[in-house]
Amino acid sequence: MRFCRIELDGRPTWGRVEDDVVQPLDGSPLEGGRRDAGTPVPLASAVLLPPVVPPVFYAVGLNYKGHIEHALEKGYAAVNVPGRPEVAYRANNALTGHGSPIVKPAGVEGRFEAEGEVVAVIGRRLRRASYAEAQESVFGWTIGNDVSARTWQHQDRSFWRSKNSDTFKPMGPWIETDVDPLAQTTTMRVDGEPRASFPTGAMIFDPYEYIVETTRYITMHPGDVLWMGADGTCRIEPGNVIDIEISGIGVLSNPVHAEEDD
Repeated sequence: MRFCRIELDGRPTWGRVEDDVVQPLDGSPLEGGRRDAGTPVPLASAVLLPPVVPPVFYAVGLNYKGHIEHALEKGYAAVNVPGRPEVAYRANNALTGHGSPIVKPAGVEGRFEAEGEVVAVIGRRLRRASYAEAQESVFGWTIGNDVSARTWQHQDRSFWRSKNSDTFKPMGPWIETDVDPLAQTTTMRVDGEPRASFPTGAMIFDPYEYIVETTRYITMHPGDVLWMGADGTCRIEPGNVIDIEISGIGVLSNPVHAEEDD
């Protein structure tokens, strides 16, 4: 089943995707909202919002060996294979939905890149979860595009602007509840041209290992998201359209715009 959030009558509304329509719902399916509430909306004309606004936005870095090898080739000697699953955080202000523009800030110089990631959406409260409990805790899966301004990433003591600037984290188009993400393929395309493709499940640590480790110390809640990293990057510039496809889930597509002068 696919759940999404759309803008309807000027407000965010949960919906269920059925073929080519979105059926509005009476609330969040994460909180039991499953009843139909209103007239179906054509999917083609729906304004898709990020499919969830997470209480906590968790992100994983360097979770594919190919990504680490790529970083070493670029001269980042400090990069190494992680010895255990460790999460970081991202900011909700960076989230934007399917079809919305990624805005490249005027001050960005150097490499401006996209990375396609599978995203776990947590469906229940978790603390000190077992591996089996972690598996059962995932409500569904969506797609994330981890946009990065690399020069900023190496200038700042944290990733506060290189990873968290407005629109740098497209997510969507919906949450798919009936898929094994570890058996899928992630493909990145720029203007329709394939730039990278990799087995989604070829991770160093899988999502459930991250959930187990995280909940040893931190309580996770329904709606939290966990972005799982990527095995490949592609450069993007204003005028491009970047598509992230994960088989079994869908396609997250966003145009790239230049920041306009105020």
